[in-house]
Amino acid sequence: MAQENKKQGITIIDNVEEHKKMVEEIELNEEETKQQIRIYEEDFIQGLIDAAGYTKEDTQHIEIARGGKLYFAFDIRPLSEDEYDRCKKKHTKYVRNKQFGMKLPEETNSVKYRDALIYTATIEEDRKKLWDNKKVWESLRDKGLQIMNGLDVIEYCLKAGEKDKILECIDALSGYETDLEEVAKN
Repeated sequence: MAQENKKQGITIIDNVEEHKKMVEEIELNEEETKQQIRIYEEDFIQGLIDAAGYTKEDTQHIEIARGGKLYFAFDIRPLSEDEYDRCKKKHTKYVRNKQFGMKLPEETNSVKYRDALIYTATIEEDRKKLWDNKKVWESLRDKGLQIMNGLDVIEYCLKAGEKDKILECIDALSGYETDLEEVAKN
């Protein structure tokens, strides 16, 4: 029997030949093929619609605790590829190359990029309560910190290691493989 491994909602067939033996192949004429497509079309359409809602439905709860004391908590959601790209572009410095006549990326501010990913992945309700909370901004300013936006709150309130763990959670929710052993096998 073919062994199947399920990771991140994707079925990986280890033994393709064995799996093919389990599937019965039948010959259909053109009309029968069209009829089969019509029968399952609504299921496919609904599956696509349901799959597209992943950024709203999948969430993970994050708690920031140090020394056994819970400081704050928030929920994150997966990011789309476009959201990752927008965060990277926004925090990348571009320079004009006169030889080619176009802008080329020179340097990405990785600190702001990482903060932007966390900010974007935080669900709207928690973003308003934590990162965009004007009372928090004023309190941090009173401590002498320069706060201009929610990214600055993330920068000052989360340790580098905490950011790493949160980013790993965001990547896992977003469907990126983080299993190094599995990557090494391929």
